[in-house]
Amino acid sequence: MKKTLTLGFIAIAAIAQAQQKSITGFNDASAAKEIKAEQAFDASLSAPYIGETIKELSAFPHNLGSPGSKAVAEKILQKYKSYGLDAHIETYTVLFPTPKTRLLELTGPTQYTALLKEPALAQDATSGQANQLPTYNAWSGDGDVTGQLVFVNYGLPDDYETLAKLGIDVKGKIVIAKYGRSWRGIKPKVAYEHGAIGCIIYSDPKDDGYSAGEVYPKGAYKSEYGVQRGSVMDMVIYPGDPLTPGVGATKDAKRLDRKDAVTILKIPVLPISYHDAQPLLAALDGTVAPRDWQGGLPLTYHVGPGKAMVHLKMEFNWDMVPAYDIIAKIKGSQYPEEWVMRGNHHDAWVNGASDPISGQSAMLDEAKALGDLLKTGWKPKRSIVYCSWDGEEPGLLGSTEYAEGHDKNCRKRRLFILTRTIAAVGF
Repeated sequence: MKKTLTLGFIAIAAIAQAQQKSITGFNDASAAKEIKAEQAFDASLSAPYIGETIKELSAFPHNLGSPGSKAVAEKILQKYKSYGLDAHIETYTVLFPTPKTRLLELTGPTQYTALLKEPALAQDATSGQANQLPTYNAWSGDGDVTGQLVFVNYGLPDDYETLAKLGIDVKGKIVIAKYGRSWRGIKPKVAYEHGAIGCIIYSDPKDDGYSAGEVYPKGAYKSEYGVQRGSVMDMVIYPGDPLTPGVGATKDAKRLDRKDAVTILKIPVLPISYHDAQPLLAALDGTVAPRDWQGGLPLTYHVGPGKAMVHLKMEFNWDMVPAYDIIAKIKGSQYPEEWVMRGNHHDAWVNGASDPISGQSAMLDEAKALGDLLKTGWKPKRSIVYCSWDGEEPGLLGSTEYAEGHDKNCRKRRLFILTRTIAAVGF
């Protein structure tokens, strides 16, 4: 009995010690102060406030270069200022293509003209708003091409090795690839390297549609008409504005001629829905696709080439547009030249409630909580810098141009770049 009591007291003492929450790098006094600050920080966070901010910032389309983009940037700027942070907008001038012509036709053996449109939904009040970007892939090349169609599975190097074993060459042909298994920009790049003259990308229902789960608006998967917008910039070479590699895209920056920008693709690329993909795939003949290439549409997938002929025409407005980076800072009390950087972007292909506004709103709430701490006299030891980037969707434009524009500044500072929520506030 005595032994049991002794063990019980030891356990209670251990629990009490654990509850003191000693923190590595802090003495007892500073740990207590840190824990108090963290508790105040946590108490300031507000899920309802985050929800309200999501609704506010995703209420209208706000792609890079649009009036909506400027409106969202100004809203974010005012929020940072209202929290007590030193905030300003830095504007860069970047290239951003938007579609002027999008045409996809099956010209043989049957005829079909792709809809290339996502219909408005009664359940989604924002789905029919004006000023939405159409479905497209940014940094596709301009082009007007006609050729035999070839199905290339996911359009990855291994798929082309399989095609070679089947005796199929895509040179001079238009390929159709499924989204998935890689970043989308790999698909047209590999197609071009194999001699294709055009690339079509679609979401197959086996991967992102009714075979995978409930489709939008009932579930998260793509509906029959859903299309994945996105960039196909060759960011492996370099990200950011294609015309100003290595330097910030200020208004007067020295720029490449667009034809010399190596991150812009040389062939036309177009994303489509599986509604538009089905007639194209149904028209394919030739070799039956391997079993693991078969998708979720109600047809037998063939590889081609054969009688299926496709006409693809893409033309773009190659406009120079403003990119608005919002930079908000809390100056460090002891090590102001050491920065803890927090970043998210605010631009979206359309309204962006999920990507990026859900994260942007959480980051704003975090900044607000730190602003509340500032009012109590708390100060971080190191500077905390919040960065709300523009132009992320087309190719990391806002963050890249900021880093390039502040190259010397960034090199002389010790930067702590965080991509997740701040775990502690004792910086």
